[in-house]
Amino acid sequence: MVTDLQLNHHEVLNDLLLLKWSDGSENALELKPMRDNCPCAHCAGETDVFGNIYKGPPQMMNKESYIITGIQPVGYYAIRPFWKDGHHDGIYSFEFLKKLCSTFDS
Repeated sequence: MVTDLQLNHHEVLNDLLLLKWSDGSENALELKPMRDNCPCAHCAGETDVFGNIYKGPPQMMNKESYIITGIQPVGYYAIRPFWKDGHHDGIYSFEFLKKLCSTFDS
């Protein structure tokens, strides 16, 4: 488990999210797998006390689904991307971003 990890800098460059971390590491995360793994309740689902997962219907993705128009910090632990197709519910914790980077880093 990553603790005390902070995001020092982020920048969108074409189809990549460039990340610079407080531990000195850097990552280039492709936007497509980032969006395809959105952690919001609609995309990833919510689990009830019995372990059942409830989520919205699958979204129809298009070219605009993979373009970030803005990024908002969420406290000192996450970012919230705004996608060109209007989706903006996913809150990507720094730990979750690091996990995505270890799986999909370009």
